[in-house]
Amino acid sequence: MTQEKGRSHSRLIALLLLGAAGMFGFGFALVPLYDVLCQALGINGKTNDTPQQYQAMVVDENRLVTVEFIAQIPGSMPWEFGPKVKRMQVNPGQLIRTAFIATNLSDTPLTGQAVPSVSPGQGAAYFNKTECFCFNRQQLDARASAELPLIFYVDPDLPADINTLTLSYTLFDITARESGGGNAGQGVAK
Repeated sequence: MTQEKGRSHSRLIALLLLGAAGMFGFGFALVPLYDVLCQALGINGKTNDTPQQYQAMVVDENRLVTVEFIAQIPGSMPWEFGPKVKRMQVNPGQLIRTAFIATNLSDTPLTGQAVPSVSPGQGAAYFNKTECFCFNRQQLDARASAELPLIFYVDPDLPADINTLTLSYTLFDITARESGGGNAGQGVAK
């Protein structure tokens, strides 16, 4: 009977180890699965990361959509960063130009990368950027400022129950990753 208990314990240990290894592997698979699911369902507020071509379209002049702009930077990044205009009313199909202002408050050149997101997540598929500073790294000399352009349009097919879109940018310091890599961004603003 003790030999049978030993086999039973060994089998249980093997099953538990196999289960733990399976859960560990599933944890790694969740990130790409999550990205695929969000892209397929149009959720999570991820916007396109390449410029969209604007085709002349009928502007819906009977509908106004509020677009809000938010800018965030980690506390350790010595920049000021914010939208020129915090909120605007746009007609779907209308090509809109605006900008964000960035200022490097440090005594050394720094490189930043903006990561956008749109809320509500279902609206991200209808928010199209034709030009955006988020497509490139932004280098600023010490104590320099730059106006960072944003040109966008809201697709006229935006669901009727979405009346407000919030475009949020988080600006990250990527200077350490850029060291030795040359100037891969839009250039150095002075």
